[in-house]
Amino acid sequence: MRMRVSLFVLAFALACAMSAAAQDHGSWMAASKTAYSITGSINIREAKLTINFLTFPIAYTRSLQPAEVAAVFDADANSAGNGTLYRLKIPAVQRFLNKNTLCGSEQTQWMATWVSGKTLSVAFFSGDDIPVFSFEAINKSTDMCGIYFYSR
Repeated sequence: MRMRVSLFVLAFALACAMSAAAQDHGSWMAASKTAYSITGSINIREAKLTINFLTFPIAYTRSLQPAEVAAVFDADANSAGNGTLYRLKIPAVQRFLNKNTLCGSEQTQWMATWVSGKTLSVAFFSGDDIPVFSFEAINKSTDMCGIYFYSR
């Protein structure tokens, strides 16, 4: 009996984590000058990111805590919304709109998202190591490539 209850609790926790991550899924229209000039609209699915008709595999890494979201996106740590970190690999030579890249001469390896209402904020990072999401680390980071804003 205990085993069933434990399995149920584990399954419920996993389902909640996946639904929180899924809030950023779907089509998003560019809503900032940076997004308009580099990515255009994007589409996030369970295992892929589409930018300008180019598709890249992504892997859910973990949910972001409110303080981490605040550090990356300069948001109120008490505001509603969900943050997610994904692993991806977009080659440095990949060009998007206006012949722009996401991380200059570095491969894009991480994507952090934050959904608040009908707004999506996305930060791209280079570097092999998982980004550290504190105000101090973000301010000193040479791996953060840019922040983009989208809407529905």
